Amino acid sequence: MKLPVVNAQGKELRSLDVDDSVFGIEPNEAALHQAFVTQRNNQRAGTANTKTRGMVQGSTRKVRMQKYTGRARHGSIRAPIYVGGGIVFGPQPRDFGLAINKKMRRLAIRSALSGKVADGQLIVIDELAFKAPKTKEMLSILRNVGIERSALIVTGQADRSILASARNLQKTKVLPAAYLNVGDMLNHAHLLMTEEAVKVAEGLWGSKRVAPVATAEGPKRTDGQRRAKADKPAAQPEPAKAEAVAEATSPKPRARRAAAAPEATAAEERQPKRPTRRAKTAPELSAEEAPKPEAETRPAARRRTRKVDEAS
Repeated sequence: MKLPVVNAQGKELRSLDVDDSVFGIEPNEAALHQAFVTQRNNQRAGTANTKTRGMVQGSTRKVRMQKYTGRARHGSIRAPIYVGGGIVFGPQPRDFGLAINKKMRRLAIRSALSGKVADGQLIVIDELAFKAPKTKEMLSILRNVGIERSALIVTGQADRSILASARNLQKTKVLPAAYLNVGDMLNHAHLLMTEEAVKVAEGLWGSKRVAPVATAEGPKRTDGQRRAKADKPAAQPEPAKAEAVAEATSPKPRARRAAAAPEATAAEERQPKRPTRRAKTAPELSAEEAPKPEAETRPAARRRTRKVDEAS
């Protein structure tokens, strides 16, 4: 798609090729509505607060007798029916914030830009340059390009001179392209963008958008850097490191013994392996629990008989 580019005097200079995925899609009204409602809700403070009858200061005395007066029953002057009483179902502090998907938000921005192009309300100017802030010059530029009503001026980068030149104009707002949003585009009749702003918008929301990816490995190397690294000879290790590497990469001790003396290793393998489990040992017994000698365990009668036989 091509858009005409005009100068500050309103004369057409050339045509600018723009990305169709940003300025030439069919507007998605559902995404536009949801993005607009989300943005407006997120701007609400939600700090409105009212007092109920339990929060209002006042007497707790019963107004009059419950019966026999012929009048209505009342129990407190803090009731909502009395002047100065509490509020029924009044607003309380709350959060009105809503969330929207990143893809839907980008679709809404592209739909708003495409809608402005389709309605003829998007104007591309070559540049906006002011030596000093001048509201009269900004008003003259807006009139030259055909803007009579409200306008949203979008620049590539933040510019203090442009902001100071347009801040006193009614229904006119200045934004950098990175801060472009659905709410401001729908609230202003015309959209005035510089060429730089168009390129920034294509880079942010276009189909050929390039987003830098930061990884823990650091910035990615280009093909030339990869080839240069591949062609570079590997660094020679230091002597101490070389010995450590040789020790680590050398065959295991058992493999070295097998290579040196295969017959001895085969003989060792034929020998039965020692049991790895330790034999259970009897628990140590105390002096009282230890078994007594056989002489002490015999009955006393047998010991006396034996002594008599030895004497005879």
